[in-house]
Amino acid sequence: MKFKHLLYFSFSALIATGLASCGKSSSEKDQNSSDFKAAEDSLSKRIEEVVYNIPSPTEIPYLLQNTGAEFNESLINARTKVDQYATRTDKAALNLGVYAADIGYLSSYDKTQEAIDYLNSAKTLADNMGVIGTFDADVLKQLEANISNKDSLTKILDATMKKTEDFLKDDNRTKLSALVITGSFIEGLYISTGLVKSYPKDLKESERNIVLTDLMRVILQQKKSVSELLKMLSATEQTESVTPIVADLKSLETAYTALNIEEQIKNNKGSLVLSDKNLIDITNIVDKIRKGITE
Repeated sequence: MKFKHLLYFSFSALIATGLASCGKSSSEKDQNSSDFKAAEDSLSKRIEEVVYNIPSPTEIPYLLQNTGAEFNESLINARTKVDQYATRTDKAALNLGVYAADIGYLSSYDKTQEAIDYLNSAKTLADNMGVIGTFDADVLKQLEANISNKDSLTKILDATMKKTEDFLKDDNRTKLSALVITGSFIEGLYISTGLVKSYPKDLKESERNIVLTDLMRVILQQKKSVSELLKMLSATEQTESVTPIVADLKSLETAYTALNIEEQIKNNKGSLVLSDKNLIDITNIVDKIRKGITE
């Protein structure tokens, strides 16, 4: 799992140097600098909490893989869309996160060459955002040369992990970090709910739910992560890309609350929640958020 986590966390910080080229002017920074610094500090702390407390998107397909479910290529975002994201910084950041989760999904099923291809697409977005020097040409060549050796891949990515930790602490790059994390988390949740929705329905409902219990439990336990993500995004600048996501995350939080998961588990009735029928509202909202990000 270490290799998979590194892929996720490395991409969560690819945008770190991005704000250097798209940040506010010096005159804007001078105005109300104290308030701005306080807001940035708050967002920076919120980002660190989200990054290190929510599950990596690679964990969900890993659990599904243990059930024997097949890889579903239709759930990942097409690489051919990369050019349509490159011209808008917010959109690029969100979809850089989406591609990070897709790479995690691909690597979970040992589709390493496809993961490398997605790394190249992600690099295109990062370059257009002004993120230089993280996954550069040399790193990509090393990854390609070690495509069949996960141990070597992990060592290569360890250096990037160190950069990730440093970048996330840089207060001048917090907004784009928040958007990358958002895109990655939503894509991970989209893949997981999509896998449940698309799982063969030729089994009896009771048998089907047993097969998918681990995956559904992980999805249902994301209530806290959704709330943390909502708090983080609410603290960022409310742009055209951010505002709809915040609204939909509020609806998603409400859908989780309606299931009353904690009370069910407390009363030893958690099994009553573990049915794909309970995921319909959550799945529909996640689909809407993901569509808004990727289209």
